[in-house]
Amino acid sequence: MAEVIFPGPAGRAEGRYMEPKREGAPIALILHGHPRAGGSMQDRVTVQLYKLFCDFDFAVMRFNFRGIGRSQGVFDNGMGELSDAASALDYLQSLNPNAEQCWVGGFSFGAWIGLQLLMRRPEIDGFIAAAPPANHYDLSFLAPCPASGLIVYGNRDGVTTAQDMERVIARIRTQKNIKVDSAAIDGADHFFRDYSDKSKDHLAEVEQHARAYLERRLRPQAEPPAKPERGRGRK
Repeated sequence: MAEVIFPGPAGRAEGRYMEPKREGAPIALILHGHPRAGGSMQDRVTVQLYKLFCDFDFAVMRFNFRGIGRSQGVFDNGMGELSDAASALDYLQSLNPNAEQCWVGGFSFGAWIGLQLLMRRPEIDGFIAAAPPANHYDLSFLAPCPASGLIVYGNRDGVTTAQDMERVIARIRTQKNIKVDSAAIDGADHFFRDYSDKSKDHLAEVEQHARAYLERRLRPQAEPPAKPERGRGRK
């Protein structure tokens, strides 16, 4: 894992980058939680998503939005952060011009930014959104959703209730070959800690669902069986 500094729309941006083992590997950009709520590229859910994509040998980058860590600028209520994410994706693509796939992952505020980026960048093939804040930000722009992905959320989330999240997911219309999967984690709050016992967490379950989804999406498609040759009949 290497520390990277790249140019963003608000100045210098700070990130962490894992180079893949092979040429043409897929890329993934990971986005962190709300800057005003202590979110940074070091938060536990963001780091977990980063490590998960590394396990699948993606070229992976996470970074700090403007005003966080050594990233320059000040918080811009989402608009500037979306520009930050677009610049980060440009930088990641410049390092991996032959990437076979492009994914975005995010936690909370970062999930919301990632879903907006998805709508603006047609090269994004898939996404994993952990606890998107559906009742704080309008997610109606996802209908229809342009790429398949996974939404993971806790059913005891106090920021976005399970009922709100389920309504959002139900409104996302599907297109041909596009499907948005979802996974509700029992007893988990917005930060995937246990609702009843904050000393426990549900990060292992987040990883379990996300890993299973990636395995399914990245599994090579089986080739159709060869058709038997027809025998030539006599005229």
